[in-house]
Amino acid sequence: MPLAIVWSAFMAEPEKILEHPNRETAASKSTRAIVIALLLISAFLVAVITVGGWDVLTGGRNLQIVYVAIYLLLAYYVSQWRSGMLPLTAALAAILLIFAAVAAPAWFARDADGFTDPMLSAGLLGLLTAVLIPVQLLLIAFAMRGFSQQWHVEVERMPDGSTRSASAWA
Repeated sequence: MPLAIVWSAFMAEPEKILEHPNRETAASKSTRAIVIALLLISAFLVAVITVGGWDVLTGGRNLQIVYVAIYLLLAYYVSQWRSGMLPLTAALAAILLIFAAVAAPAWFARDADGFTDPMLSAGLLGLLTAVLIPVQLLLIAFAMRGFSQQWHVEVERMPDGSTRSASAWA
């Protein structure tokens, strides 16, 4: 009989409404939009650099294609308020920042006689790679700002408007 009482009490519990108050602020919404925009800009720049330098890129093609795919996937998840993707975004941006900082001078060095010409000029590819550096710095900063805004916090509300505190679960 005690099991039936527990079961009926469980079934009689009113429907709960989960709210995410930190997602409603203007700062959170703008941070999310900026992170998504920076991810899409980064994916576009990497795609243009990959396609434009396809003939001369040897070992980096696959990694660049994976980066474009991952950045597009991260943009989707951030648009769904998945705050757990923000530290991953910052980490991948830091790695891409290092690659871009190393590759930009190499593209400018290819703008001389004796090198195979890529589809786009080496100077333009060097410029796009150099532009990728501040974009990644901004992406790291805004991803960490979004993570500190705690988008994951949930408040449980009952239909009558009352909230359930953390101590009610203990």
